[in-house]
Amino acid sequence: MKHKYTVLILLITAVGMIFITRAWLAVHTAAPRTFEIFDILTVVSAVILLLKGGRSLRWGDWAAALVLGAVVTAGMLFATLFSPYPFLGFIKSNAEQAVIRGTFTTLAALGGLVVMRRGGPVQFHAAAGNWRAISKGILLGLVIGLPLAVLNVFALKFTQGHPIQWQSPGAALLDALQPGIGEEVIYRFALWGLLWLMLRKSLPEKAHGISGLLAMLIHNYSHFDDLFIQSPLTALGLGAVLALVWGLPPLLLARRRGLESAIGFHWIQDAARFLAGY
Repeated sequence: MKHKYTVLILLITAVGMIFITRAWLAVHTAAPRTFEIFDILTVVSAVILLLKGGRSLRWGDWAAALVLGAVVTAGMLFATLFSPYPFLGFIKSNAEQAVIRGTFTTLAALGGLVVMRRGGPVQFHAAAGNWRAISKGILLGLVIGLPLAVLNVFALKFTQGHPIQWQSPGAALLDALQPGIGEEVIYRFALWGLLWLMLRKSLPEKAHGISGLLAMLIHNYSHFDDLFIQSPLTALGLGAVLALVWGLPPLLLARRRGLESAIGFHWIQDAARFLAGY
């Protein structure tokens, strides 16, 4: 009993060391972005899990994961408003990014589906073709996300100091699929599931919630690479506020309504900011 929190403490320590080490390296030399580190760790872990437990997957699981990857790949090829950082500093073109992002999305989705088949914390209704659950989940994500998306636009207008500059609605809607699908699949589905697997034996009654919060914080604080170097305390405080306002809703939506609902919430956030020119 006294050792039940050992795995959790080790996980928190490891995550903290990744953030600290990355920030230290970035001060002294070129360093991968925090998102890249956790993307790679999550996808590699998902592949290992897939190799060990891939037989539990059904044809619908494979189809859903491949479709997600194809959507991300195709969308990145035609992206105009979404311009991610060069992956690992040298993968820059839309075509190169499309291959990386699409492959990572598919592999992370497959790993997350292996966890789901083991009773994991997040359901992916598309794998079962449950269109009613899919549509209701996405709609709820959009309804809850829309007012926060508007708030986000005005917050960006205030913090970035330049007025709204309307962009192509079609481009905004298309490009928002990149973070909306990619980040939710990797962090809200695969990483959450992997952390749950690590904690479910030592904390069986709390693993769902704790692993979800940890995955949310990793995703949230990965946005603050530069601020962690300039002002670590500001990064911690601002990250906590943003996690409360924009991190908890997709976490709860994913847990209660499925991955599609979290994707809908995330998508409307980025669609609104791309449309407004941020």
